[in-house]
Amino acid sequence: MGTVAPRGTWLGTVRGTVLPPALRMHQILLLSSLWLLAAPPISSIFQRPTGSPAPPRLQYLLEPIHTTVHTQRGATATLPCVLRALPSNYRVKWSKVEPANYRENIIIITNGLYHKNYGPLSPRVSLRHSHRYDASLTITDVALEDEGRYRCQLVNGLEDESISLTLHLEGVVFPYQPSNGRYKFNYHEAKRACEQQDSRLATYQQLYKAWTEGLDWCNAGWILDGTVHYPIINSREPCGGRLLLPGVRTYGARDKQKDRFDAFCFTSALQGQVYFIRGHLNFKEAGQACRNHGAAMAKVGQLYSAWKFSQLDRCDGGWLADGSVRYPIATPRQRCGGLPDPGVRSFGFPSKELRTYGTYCFAGK
Repeated sequence: MGTVAPRGTWLGTVRGTVLPPALRMHQILLLSSLWLLAAPPISSIFQRPTGSPAPPRLQYLLEPIHTTVHTQRGATATLPCVLRALPSNYRVKWSKVEPANYRENIIIITNGLYHKNYGPLSPRVSLRHSHRYDASLTITDVALEDEGRYRCQLVNGLEDESISLTLHLEGVVFPYQPSNGRYKFNYHEAKRACEQQDSRLATYQQLYKAWTEGLDWCNAGWILDGTVHYPIINSREPCGGRLLLPGVRTYGARDKQKDRFDAFCFTSALQGQVYFIRGHLNFKEAGQACRNHGAAMAKVGQLYSAWKFSQLDRCDGGWLADGSVRYPIATPRQRCGGLPDPGVRSFGFPSKELRTYGTYCFAGK
C-alpha cells in the first residue's frame, strides 16, 4: 500500500508523491475556482444603502438654500437663520469675521425672549422674528464695511452648531494714488485715502471680481487684509513681462508702516446724485460753483459709483474734490478718449490755479 500523506502536507503532493509543477498549478486554479463559486455574492457583503438617508449635519439649524445675500449700500439686507426645533436653554449668537484681522466680532445674542446688541453694528441690526423659530439677522442702511462673512451659532451646551453666510455688496473697484505720484501710501495712509474718497480698501474677493470684469492695472496697491496685488488682463513688458499669465498678481503681505504702494478702493451705490457743471473754472471756482447749487464737489468714489450704477456718461473733464480731473464714459466713442472699454478716464492732477475745467458735484438725498 502506498503511504498516506501526513497531516500538514502542502498542496502539490498526492499520497506522498510530488506532482510536476504544471499539475500543481492546475490544481491551484481548480481550487480557486471552487472557492469563488462557494463565496457569497458581492452584494451580500457590500450592501447598497437602503431606507432613509443619513441624518442632516445640522440638528437644530436649517441649512440655508442660498449662503450669499446680495445687496447695495444704503439698502436693508436679511441674513437667514431659522431653527427646525427649539432646544431647552439655548442661545443664538450672530458674529462677523473681519477680513482685516480675521477676528470674529459678536453682533447680537438672543435666548428667544431677550436679546443684546454689541459693537459698531449695534444701532443698525435687529432680529427678524417673523415666527418663533426665526433668528434671521436684519441690517438696515447697509454700509461698505458690512460686506463679509457672518456666522449664526446655536449655543446649546455640547450640541453647538452654526451656519456661515456671506453679505455681498454690488460695487466697483478702482485704483487710487495721490497727487504726488505712485507708490506713496503705506497701508494706513491707503486706508484713509480710500475712506476720504467715499470708499474703503477693497477685499481680495472684490479685486478678483473686478479683474474678471476687465480691471487691468500695472501699479500694485494695498487691499484690506494688508496684502499687495495688481490685476493684469494683457501681459506686457512693463507689468511683469509678456511670459507671465494674466491674473491678479501678488506681492503678498507687506510691512504696513514702511512699504509704500497705491491703493485699490471699493465703493457701492450712492445715496444721492452726481452731476456736471460746465464752465472754465479753476479748482477754487469749481468748489464754489457746487456750493452755489447746494452741493459739494464729487469725490472719486462717488464719480465711479455714478458711472457704475447710474451709467453717467460725459465727455467733459471735470474737477473732483481731491484736485484730480476725470470724466466717466459708459459708451466708448472715438472722440472721448478713443479707448475701447467703458471706464472713468483721468487727466491726473492739473494745476489748481492755472488750469480750468467744468466740475462734477454731488448732492446727497
